[in-house]
Amino acid sequence: MELKAINQTIKQKKEELALFLRPFFSREEARQVALQYTWGLMSKAERKNTWQLAEEAGLQTPYAFQHLLRRGLWQADAIRDGLQMEVLKDKEGGILAIDETGFLKKGKHSAGVARQYSGTAGRIENCQVGVFLSYATNQGHVLIDRELYIPEEWFLDEERRARAGIPREVKFKTKI
Repeated sequence: MELKAINQTIKQKKEELALFLRPFFSREEARQVALQYTWGLMSKAERKNTWQLAEEAGLQTPYAFQHLLRRGLWQADAIRDGLQMEVLKDKEGGILAIDETGFLKKGKHSAGVARQYSGTAGRIENCQVGVFLSYATNQGHVLIDRELYIPEEWFLDEERRARAGIPREVKFKTKI
């Protein structure tokens, strides 16, 4: 494929992504930041932290991405649900892939932190564990759901749960 055709395909994919994100953001600025951030996640950047993604997007700092992720007004679950509907339209067929990732932590106050096995560390460590569901095809994969695993010990300490913001209606579930 020649360079002009590749650039046209990239432009078309960016436009499709922008159309997909449109209903989920009321402000154009937030929508553009979300588009840059999402495009960065799909880039070949070696590390996918906000500094690296900002560099990939040609930004001086990651502050716009950090604002979007921490304080921006958008509904992650609504985007997830919309993405799931798009995946259901796939005619090629793909597979669902489930994976867990450990996030090493030094403290004990973040929701779900406990001494547990972390594949990231390759041993039992103090960490949070996220369980992720992806849909994979020959063209790539897309994250379609996620859940923070909350160890059973957290459900025995109501005060700790409340401080971490874990709602009472959330019940213990095994990772499986």
